[in-house]
Amino acid sequence: MEEGCRTEQSSGGEEVKLGVASSSLGTVLVGVTRKGVRFVRIGDDADTLREYLSRDDERAAIIAESVARLIDGSVDAVDAPLDIRGTAFQKTVWQALRGIPAGSTLTYAGLAERIGRPSATRAVARACATNDLAVIIPCHRVIRSDGNLAGYRWGVERKRALLEREGRAALRSALAVLAHSQ
Repeated sequence: MEEGCRTEQSSGGEEVKLGVASSSLGTVLVGVTRKGVRFVRIGDDADTLREYLSRDDERAAIIAESVARLIDGSVDAVDAPLDIRGTAFQKTVWQALRGIPAGSTLTYAGLAERIGRPSATRAVARACATNDLAVIIPCHRVIRSDGNLAGYRWGVERKRALLEREGRAALRSALAVLAHSQ
């Protein structure tokens, strides 16, 4: 699969434009509907993402490049509308995920408390696992209560790499602020 774009029909008949790009953590595939970014997929190589592909779309390819830059740490956010689909509970969890700063982590239990549902730790973990907008909605910033990494659809090694990259960037930013304040 080459970097670029494709088009497919969703199960509901809605057209989904697909964009493909390479990142330091693997191949990135982004699906875009008329409303915005619908999903992000990360795979080891083109073959792992082949099931999603069919025809081209330039806008989706540009967004895929933006997601790849987000993964690689050269941008802090993807400037594109999002087509977020889920239950009200999932959307609440995903909104809270967007409030976790880069370079920081929060436990599943802490996230459950943050949304006012302290007994819903497992449901929070499930909402994180069903997040279709990987990296854009940063479910990788949520960890187990014992501090260990677990539960990342795209692999724990990718989760570790994202967290380490974000941590280094946050440290560089803090050092730059300190240097300028002296």
